[in-house]
Amino acid sequence: MGAISEPELIPLFPLRSVLFPGGRLPLQIFEQRYIDLVSHCMKTDSGFGICLISQGEETVRPGVHQQVERVGTYVRIVDWDQLPNGLLGITVEGRHKFSVQDCWARDDKLLMAAVQFAAEDYLGQPALPLSEEHQSLVDLLRDLAAHPMIESLDLDIDFDDSRQLAWRLSELLPVPMHQKQQLLALNDTDERLQEIENLVASVMHQG
Repeated sequence: MGAISEPELIPLFPLRSVLFPGGRLPLQIFEQRYIDLVSHCMKTDSGFGICLISQGEETVRPGVHQQVERVGTYVRIVDWDQLPNGLLGITVEGRHKFSVQDCWARDDKLLMAAVQFAAEDYLGQPALPLSEEHQSLVDLLRDLAAHPMIESLDLDIDFDDSRQLAWRLSELLPVPMHQKQQLLALNDTDERLQEIENLVASVMHQG
């Protein structure tokens, strides 16, 4: 999966969230287009793409169009259940970053996209050794991962892998979504870690 791929057609699930490979996200499904999507994915053992919404809302309203960022993450469903409110709940796991080449809405309002999967940033890559200069980020990630809400996601984190360190901190740091999106768009792990160092310094300064 490491080679740059030819464009592939996948359905999209636009959200006010940014997910990285290896990350997990619980979703509540209630719109018919997404109920049908989840059913299709479970029957065919397939996935879909999550992209940050750049314009519009998560729930489609008449006359309001959704636009998404051009870099997202392909996910697979790893758990599902009926929620106490009667709605379908699923948990998805990020697998592979992609870039959107073209995007359009079907008649049922489900977004479809022709995407190209990234040569980097996909689950299952060999660990990327961590340099000592980023040890403070490892300590920060351990603290964040110990939060009960994060523990409940049952994340499999290799704290010695700089790529996973960058992915998880990008998701968990308390920074605006547009900054998380900028981190996702980066293709170099060292560059992503440096940007995270800058963000952490900025957050600490504001605090």
